[in-house]
Amino acid sequence: MAFENLGDRLNGIFKKLRGKGRLNEKDIQEAMREVRLALLEADVNFKVVREFCAATAERCKGKDVLDSLSPGQMVVKIVHEQLIELMGGRPDGARGAQDDKIAISSKPPTVIMLAGLQGAGKTTMAAKLAGHLKRQGKRPLLAACDVYRPAAIRQLAIIGEQVGAEVFERGQGDPVEIAREAVEYARRMGRDPVIVDTAGRLQIDDGLMDELRRMKAAVNPREILLTVDAMTGQDAVNVASAFHEALGIDGILLTKLDGDARGGVAISVKAVTSKPIKFCGVGEKLGDIEPFYPDRMASRILGMGDVMSLIERAQDAFDEKAAADMERKLRKQQFTLDEYMEQLNQLAKLGSIADMLKMVPGIGKKLRGIEIDEDKMKRAQSRNVAIIRSMTPLERRNPDLLNASRKRRIAAGSGTTVQEINTLLKQFDQARGMMKQMIGAGGKGFKSPFRGF
Repeated sequence: MAFENLGDRLNGIFKKLRGKGRLNEKDIQEAMREVRLALLEADVNFKVVREFCAATAERCKGKDVLDSLSPGQMVVKIVHEQLIELMGGRPDGARGAQDDKIAISSKPPTVIMLAGLQGAGKTTMAAKLAGHLKRQGKRPLLAACDVYRPAAIRQLAIIGEQVGAEVFERGQGDPVEIAREAVEYARRMGRDPVIVDTAGRLQIDDGLMDELRRMKAAVNPREILLTVDAMTGQDAVNVASAFHEALGIDGILLTKLDGDARGGVAISVKAVTSKPIKFCGVGEKLGDIEPFYPDRMASRILGMGDVMSLIERAQDAFDEKAAADMERKLRKQQFTLDEYMEQLNQLAKLGSIADMLKMVPGIGKKLRGIEIDEDKMKRAQSRNVAIIRSMTPLERRNPDLLNASRKRRIAAGSGTTVQEINTLLKQFDQARGMMKQMIGAGGKGFKSPFRGF
């Protein structure tokens, strides 16, 4: 997980500071020296590290820290605020002039042009972004303009279909002309935005930049987003600088953020390019994309959790109409095995259990070094669903009917054992009991936990 090593190092430094009743300038200097090393080991740009530590040390030497009754906590607060500013946010959580959202053209369609080196995950990120915008009610069009990489067009067509976005392609033609035709097609067919997947190269060269500049002139993109691989470290920062100088980018899409425990690119790239990170890829699935919030990322780095992202993930996973129907049934005490199965399916959409728990303040630190067997949990989820589906509708509505012979029949039909069926029924009884308690405690103000997200 990104920033795991950095978070461990920083929290070790802060633990030493919290153990002291008072701080002096020597304590601050020693702490900043360790912070500097931690950031450098996390692959944060050297110049960025130097400026960050200088600004942080200056604030930490202030009277409000040295005279504070809890100076260690004050230092953590300052480091948190400095990290937020470094990654493009404001400590109060407000947005600056460069919002992290996609800028929308006054006259549709909005054209979003993706650029980047080969292997950065640009094509996959294009589909992820299309899926994200589609969930917001947009009708995105993916333009297949990577005509050089083998099977790139086919790849975009497959993953475009998986996220429900139309793909415009004209084979191995002129990518500039294909992009122009895609925009015209989108204008006629009411598709908006147009996401242009351009060709990458193994390294920056004049031919690549010239093609991108011609494409920019042809389609006049509202946003040029550079796709950057978080696992390439300082090379990614150098690439971002070169693309920005040659093309003029508007923002950054950070891929594979889940695959590098250092994560220094996320901290460096905004400071180097002055352009915000707009979205980050946090997993291999096409739904694993998140808007980048500097304040939330700073909290994750320092082990403070990220409750807002957890809530938003739940909002995306749970269907509002289904949640309202669930609430109505709960009020009438109609929580059956059908509802329980629906609950299991909805929870599965939230993704990795470990990643969710790390977003809860205080839990992430306790999980360090603990392996959560996600595959085992998924198998248990699939097994429980199979058991419920092997029951008759009457049995799902009234589990008390499940005698020994019925259980043997269900076990044979679901490929499970009677013991596993008994375990499921025990879990169901516990969930039903919890629901009754919530109804009793909530009264008229009761809301389903699914809607609470």
